Amino acid sequence: MTIHNQPVIHKASTSYVLMLAVVAAIGGFLFGFDTAVINGAVAALGKAYQANSVLVGLAVSSALLGSAVGAFFAGQLADRYGRVKTMVVAAGLFFISAVGSGIAFNIWDFMFWRLVGGLAVGAASVIAPAYIAEVSPAHLRGRLGSLQQLAIVTGIFVALLCDYFIAVGAGSAEANFWFGVPAWRWMFWTEIPPAIAYGVGALMIPESPRYLVAQGREAEAASVLAKVVGGDVQAKIAEIRQTVIRDRKPELSDLFGRHGLLQIVWVGLGLSVLQQLVGINVIFYYSSVLWQAVGFSEQNSLWITVITSVTNIVTTLVAIAFVDKFGRKPLLILGSIGMTLTLGTLASVFGSAPLDAAGNPALTGNSGIIALLAANLYVFCFGFSWGPVVWVMLGEMFNNRIRGAALSVAAAAQWVANFGVSTTFPPLKDVGLGFAYGLYTIAAAISLFFVLLLIKETKGKELEDMV
Repeated sequence: MTIHNQPVIHKASTSYVLMLAVVAAIGGFLFGFDTAVINGAVAALGKAYQANSVLVGLAVSSALLGSAVGAFFAGQLADRYGRVKTMVVAAGLFFISAVGSGIAFNIWDFMFWRLVGGLAVGAASVIAPAYIAEVSPAHLRGRLGSLQQLAIVTGIFVALLCDYFIAVGAGSAEANFWFGVPAWRWMFWTEIPPAIAYGVGALMIPESPRYLVAQGREAEAASVLAKVVGGDVQAKIAEIRQTVIRDRKPELSDLFGRHGLLQIVWVGLGLSVLQQLVGINVIFYYSSVLWQAVGFSEQNSLWITVITSVTNIVTTLVAIAFVDKFGRKPLLILGSIGMTLTLGTLASVFGSAPLDAAGNPALTGNSGIIALLAANLYVFCFGFSWGPVVWVMLGEMFNNRIRGAALSVAAAAQWVANFGVSTTFPPLKDVGLGFAYGLYTIAAAISLFFVLLLIKETKGKELEDMV
C-alpha cells in the first residue's frame, strides 16, 4: 500500500527495450540490404537491358533519390500518424520494390521499382533512429542507437552474401538460376522475407511514448514508459509534456529561428552530408566493379566485398561497446583521422599505379595488398565512428519539439549527398581513381575540423535536456 501522493516507482525491463530496438532496427537491416543488393547485379543489368553506363548509373542511384524523398516526408508522417504506422508503410514499400525489381521488363521499369524501394529506405533511415532514441533510457541510448548502424551493415553483409552465393550457384549474375530465371533477378527477390518480417514486427510493438504524450494519450504512454524507463513515470510524462507541442503538429517552420535555420539543424545537416562525402558507399555500391577494374575476377571481387562488409559489422560492434563509455565526439575524431590517412593511402596507390589497356590502374606487386588493406582499414575507421555515431546523434541531438522534422531534413540531405557521390564516381573513375579518392580524402579531413569546432557531446543526456 502506497502513501497518498507518493510516486509509484516502476522497474524498467532492459530485455523489453532491447526487443523494441531490434524490431525498429529491422528497418535499418532492409535499408542496408536494399542499397547494397544491386552491387552484384550492376554488370548484368547493363547487359540484360542493353543499357549504357549513364542509364546503369541512374539505375543504381534512382533508389537514392527515392530515399531523399522518403526521408523528407517520413518525419512528418511519423509526427502525424505515429512511428509504428510509418514503419508498416515502409515494410510494404520494401516488399513491393523487391518483387517489382526482380520482374522488371526494361531499365525504366526497373528504375521505378528501385525508386519505390528508395522511399522505404528513406523512411527507415528516419524512423528507426527516432523510435529507438525515444524508447531508450539515457544510459543505454548510445548502444541501442548503434543497433541501427549494426542493422544497416548486417543488411549490407547479408545482401552481398546472397549476391555471392547466387552468382556462384548460377555461374555468373547473368546466367539462369532457379526455374530458368536469371540470377540477378533472384538477388532482388531475396529481400522479400525480411520485408515481411519488418511489417509483422512493427505491428507487434507499442507506439513511442513521446509521440503518445504529444497526442494526449498519456495513459498509453505511462504503460510503455513503465517498461522502458521505469522510475517515476508520471514525473517523466510531465517532463515530456513540457517539451512537446500539444496544440499543433510539428512543422518544418519549427527548424527556423530569427536568423534562419537553427544552428543545431545546420550541425545535423553537416554530419549527414559529411558521412557520405567521405565516399563510404562507393565501397558498397561499386566495390565489385572496382576490384574487377584493378584485376580481380568477378567471384573474387564479390568475395572481397563480403569480407569488407564483415569488417564493417565487427567495427560497429566496437562502436556499440564504447559509444556510451567514451562518448560520441572522441569516436568521431578518431574516425576522421583514420579515414583521412587510409583514403590518402588509396589515393596515392591508385594515383601512382600504371594504367592497363582499358585505362584502369594495374596494381602490381605489393600495391594490390596495400590497396586491400587500406580499403578495409578505411571501412574499420568509418565503422566505429561516422557510421554508427552519426545515426546515434541524429536520433538524440534534436529536442522533442523539432526531432521529427529535423531528422527528416538531415536524412534527406544525407541521401542527396549519397546520390551525388554515387552518380559522380563513374565519371571520376574515368578521370582517375587517384583523383576520386583524393576528393574523399579532403572530405575526411574537413570532417575532423567540423567535429572539433562544432560538435557538442550528448553522452548521458536525457532527450528532454536537448536544447
